[in-house]
Amino acid sequence: MKIYRHGQAAILSHPEIELLFAEGLQSDRDRALFGVCLYTAARIAEACSMLTEDVYTPAGRVRPSVNIRKAATKGKLATRTIPVIEDLRSLLSVWQPHAGKIYLFPGRHPKHHWRHITSDSAAAILREACQRVGIEGASTHSFRRTALTQMSNAGIPLRVIQQVSGHRTLTELQKYLEVSDAQVRGAVASLSMLSYSGKARFHELEPELPSLRLTQSSENLKSQVVENE
Repeated sequence: MKIYRHGQAAILSHPEIELLFAEGLQSDRDRALFGVCLYTAARIAEACSMLTEDVYTPAGRVRPSVNIRKAATKGKLATRTIPVIEDLRSLLSVWQPHAGKIYLFPGRHPKHHWRHITSDSAAAILREACQRVGIEGASTHSFRRTALTQMSNAGIPLRVIQQVSGHRTLTELQKYLEVSDAQVRGAVASLSMLSYSGKARFHELEPELPSLRLTQSSENLKSQVVENE
């Protein structure tokens, strides 16, 4: 877990996501910004520098898919085109009247329309939002990790997830994905399907703790004494 900006960004649970968007993030801009991060698995720098024309049509409607341009990506590998799901469409529709002329999320100064909000400013906004609702360990990278882990848990092939995430290799992608204890237990439990017929039956295992064995032994001795009397 990330503590004081050190460590790996936490994966957000569904209740935490609801809490953040309902109470933590307090403006349409902030909800739209982190909605882009969550629902497109974008890096924060990619979301901050997204162009308005790549999100809205000239008539002001949200496009069916958004572009994350090659120039904005880490390593400048390739442009990614991500379909817009209904949750993101709703957030972007509310934000549309306030979007910048060039950048989707312009900087603070209204006359500086050629600049966009910075990653550092976005990180500060999220820290305040998390403090507001008592969420620990989250950072701007949590939204990307959460999105990619959710897709993996849903059974989406890694090659498809890589197309969304823009990672150079599957090895890089797998570093983002979190495996829970419940998933490990489920994986091992699935081995019961390999059970074979004709196996021997075994007596119940003895208690692992020596104190329990001693207690049971003393109880057996007492019962024997009573019987002899």
